[in-house]
Amino acid sequence: MHISLASLALPAVAVAYQIPLYSDYSFDPLQHLAGIAPYFEPNDPPRNPAPPQGCTVSRAAYLVRHAAINANDFDYETYLEPFTEKLKNRTTDWSKIPELSFLASWTPPKFEEQELVTRIGRLEASQLGVQLSYRNSTLRLPEKVWASTAERTSVSAQSFIRGLEMDNDDISLVTIYEGEKSGANSLTPYKSCPAYHASSGSEQSKEYVDTYTKPILARLHAMAPKFNWTANDVLGMQEWCGYDTVVRGSSPFCSLDLFSSDEWLQFEYAQDIMYHYNVGYGSEVSGPIGFPWLNATMKMLASENHDQDLYVSFTHRELPPAVLVAMGLFNNSALTGSNDINATMPTDHVNNQRQWVSSYILPFLTNIAIEQMNCSASHGYEKMDDPTFYSVLVNQSPQTLPGCYDGPLESCPASKMNAWLQGRAAIFPDYSMACEVDYKNSTNVVTFYMEDDEGKRVEKLSKSSLLTSDST
Repeated sequence: MHISLASLALPAVAVAYQIPLYSDYSFDPLQHLAGIAPYFEPNDPPRNPAPPQGCTVSRAAYLVRHAAINANDFDYETYLEPFTEKLKNRTTDWSKIPELSFLASWTPPKFEEQELVTRIGRLEASQLGVQLSYRNSTLRLPEKVWASTAERTSVSAQSFIRGLEMDNDDISLVTIYEGEKSGANSLTPYKSCPAYHASSGSEQSKEYVDTYTKPILARLHAMAPKFNWTANDVLGMQEWCGYDTVVRGSSPFCSLDLFSSDEWLQFEYAQDIMYHYNVGYGSEVSGPIGFPWLNATMKMLASENHDQDLYVSFTHRELPPAVLVAMGLFNNSALTGSNDINATMPTDHVNNQRQWVSSYILPFLTNIAIEQMNCSASHGYEKMDDPTFYSVLVNQSPQTLPGCYDGPLESCPASKMNAWLQGRAAIFPDYSMACEVDYKNSTNVVTFYMEDDEGKRVEKLSKSSLLTSDST
C-alpha cells in the first residue's frame, strides 16, 4: 500500500506549535554577573508584572540599590587593578593569541574615582523613574525620595527624580546618615550591626573559585605560558566584563570565546555563595537587618494617615537581599523540608536548581516593590469587606509571599498581613539583640519616613550642566 507524505502531515495546529529540531542557543554574560550585572529584568518566574485584573495600585514603596558605578573599591583593589598592572608586563605578544588578541590594545577605562555613578547608571536611574511614573500614573508624585548619604546613592536618587517628575522641581531628596550607631533606623542598618562582617562568605566562595578556575587556568596557561595566571586574574577579567560595559557600553571581556557560558555561570555561582553567607540565608543577621524596613514599610502603606502615595528609597547592595530574607523569598530550602539551608549552596559544584541567584536579586539598580492594591473589581474578591491586597515585585517580577497568597494572582490580603508580619518577626531576634549592639541609644525600628526632614529640592539639569556631567 502506498502511503503519501501528505497523509502523514501533522494537523495545522500541531505544526504551529511544533518544536524545531535545532533550536538556537543564546547566552548573555551581562545577565549573570551578580552584584556587577547592569540592570535588567529577568522575568523569572515569567509572570505578568501588571496588577491583577480588577485591581488598581493605591500606594507603593520601592527599595532601590544605587545605579551602576565605575568600580567597587574592593573589586578594583583586589581583582581589577592587579590584573591590569600585570598586563603591563610585555613578555607576552597578545596579538598572536586569537582569544586574547584584544589585550594587545585594550586599556582600562579612565576615571578619577571608583565608586562614582557612570553615565549609563544615571541614564538607567532616570529610565527607572520614567518607568515608575507610567506604572503608577494614578498615584500622586512623591514630595520626598530618600537615599543614604553616599554619593552613589544620592546621585542615583537625583537621576531617578529627574525621570519621575514632570516639569516642576517639586520632589525633595532626603539623605539618611550612614552612621555606625544608627541602629535599625537607617538605609544602611548593616553598618550599625557589629555582628555583621563585610568579609562573610569570602572563604566559602573561594573554595568554589579554586575549583572552577582550575581548568580555565590550564587553558590560559597553554595559550600564554609566560603570563603568571592566577584565579584572581580570572575573576578580574570576568569582573571587567561588567565594569567595562557600564562605563563604555560594551567590553571584549564578555566574549564567549574567552569564557564559555558554563564558565560565566560558574562565576555567578561563586558570587551567589558569597552573597548567601554575607547578606542571605547563610547569615544569622540578614533577617534582623532587613525586617525593620519591611515592618515599617508595610505599616506605612496600611496606615490611613499617609503623606505620600509613593515611597522610594535608595541604598547599597547589602540591604535589598536582607529584606528578601526577611520576607522569606528566594529561599532555596523553602519547599525541600530541609533545615540545613547551607546544604543548598554546596561549594564543590553548582546547584543549578537554586532560587538564590544574585544576578536576579541585586544587579545595579535592583528594586523591591511593595504595592498596596484595591481589588474591588476583581472577580471572586469584589464582595470582600476589605478589598485591599499587597503584592511584591523584584525587578518587576511578581513574587509570592510564603504563607500569604490568598488574593488575586497570589497577592496577600490585608486581613492577613498583620499576622504574616508577626510570623516573620517571630522568626528573627530583634535587631539590637541579633546584631549584638554594643552602643547606647540603639533602635529596632525605622522612623525616618515619619520625621520632618524636608530634604533638598532636586533641580532639573540644564543643557550646559548635562554636557558637564556627561564629560565626567
